[in-house]
Amino acid sequence: MLVTSETKSNTNQAHLLGNRFDRFEWAGAFGDLGTLIPFVTGYITIMHMDPQGVLFMFGMLMIGSGLYYRTPISVQPMKAIGGAAIAQAATITPGMVWGAGIFTGLLWLALGLTGTLKIISKIITKPVSKGIVMGLGLLFMMEGIRMMRPDFILAVIALVIAFTLLNNKRFPVMFILVIFGVTIALLRDPGLGHELSAIRWHLSLPNFTLGQITWTEFITGALILGIPQAPLTLGNSVIATVEENNRLFPERPVTEKKIATSLGLLNLVSPLFGGIPVCHGAGGMAGHIRFGARTGGALIILGTLLLVTALFFSNSVVLIFKIFPASILGVILFIAGLELAVSTRDIEKEKTCYFTFMVTAGFSIWNIGAGFVAGLAVQELQKRKILKF
Repeated sequence: MLVTSETKSNTNQAHLLGNRFDRFEWAGAFGDLGTLIPFVTGYITIMHMDPQGVLFMFGMLMIGSGLYYRTPISVQPMKAIGGAAIAQAATITPGMVWGAGIFTGLLWLALGLTGTLKIISKIITKPVSKGIVMGLGLLFMMEGIRMMRPDFILAVIALVIAFTLLNNKRFPVMFILVIFGVTIALLRDPGLGHELSAIRWHLSLPNFTLGQITWTEFITGALILGIPQAPLTLGNSVIATVEENNRLFPERPVTEKKIATSLGLLNLVSPLFGGIPVCHGAGGMAGHIRFGARTGGALIILGTLLLVTALFFSNSVVLIFKIFPASILGVILFIAGLELAVSTRDIEKEKTCYFTFMVTAGFSIWNIGAGFVAGLAVQELQKRKILKF
């Protein structure tokens, strides 16, 4: 059992004390690297976006999230926008990415402030919300396995280490995984150590990029990148994040309105200095928590590290990321997904509820937005006695 009643109690007690910065928060800070590093690396190496702007804004937004929520509500790259932009790097410009971020910010700010999401949340039953969480968890596990596959022996060793030490209170497993991964990377590529030792710090400030976006890029980014992201954001960043936060931190609950408004503000701010579209995510939150985080301190720690990297080592970002083998990142992602999937175990056992839950989860593996729509459709058909079991 990944989350026990004792874990919940400890979580709540830790929360009441405010943000912490102990070794478990430090370990939990790295729990979302499985999604952060691949997307950021893709933006930088394939789309040639300025690494300083990307990391600077990530750092600022993570610190803000940690200070405001005081729970491990993550800040992640938006996956649909990131995947589409990186895959079509030949035709997608940085301006389109920033335009998609601004559009996304305006959309979710409007949905949050007008109360529209409050209406939507009233029609979402537990089987639908839990189904989205289950689908997202399985999706993370599958992606983790895909990342592990090219170096499966190393991944199996890391998995054994992770499962053996997962609940160890003295030695946070994330530290062991990071040390193990870095050691393997340096042993396999001795030249990497020499390259890392040659890194020198140099203070530089990010450029203001808002004025570089054209109206054409804004409209194109909104249509091609922003609109397709919306259903995924609703399921993962809003519904699933609210579900996870309120289950683990009932003393500091959040609402769909608060999360949507937060998403809007984050994405209006991010493009100002070259940041990418971001979201809160239940998977990232599960990763932080699974590896030890219990407060927003983990976000502040990771945000500070990214901020320092952006300001002093922006020219060496890709080299620094090389110390994290993809298979180890896959293990981290797999365990975060497992944490999410297991959290749905309290779903009602009635056949109709379980059917809605499974339909939602199944479609969510393919697309979170499709899972949301499919779950609602089955739910309403059951209410009207059109669909019977």
